[in-house]
Amino acid sequence: MTGVLWVCLGAAVGAPGRYLVDRAVQARHDSVLPWGTVVVNVVGSFVLGVLLGLASTHDVPDTVLLVVGTGLCGALTTWSTFGYETVRLVEEGAVRHAVVNVAVSLLVGTAAAVCGYALGALG
Repeated sequence: MTGVLWVCLGAAVGAPGRYLVDRAVQARHDSVLPWGTVVVNVVGSFVLGVLLGLASTHDVPDTVLLVVGTGLCGALTTWSTFGYETVRLVEEGAVRHAVVNVAVSLLVGTAAAVCGYALGALG
């Protein structure tokens, strides 16, 4: 039961963080692309990569993995919103934008996770 509480603690920071970052980014971009979602997913991928890289070379406590990895990153990132926004772009006839959204999200998100892991493994 304690693990659930640690996850909830991280999620209590990650979920509002996602909302606030998304709104701030979207307010600064006049684009049909959902840049706010891209940013939170890339940031979350990087943070999780750093955490797992650290865990691969150091003794990272389970509570840190639960709070930051599962709770914070799990609530900060959003696969469902990414999927919804991509489908919405297609439905609105912005197929090229939907393809760009998928490509940027997958490529940059994966690169962020890899770079974060490498950085974390160094530390």
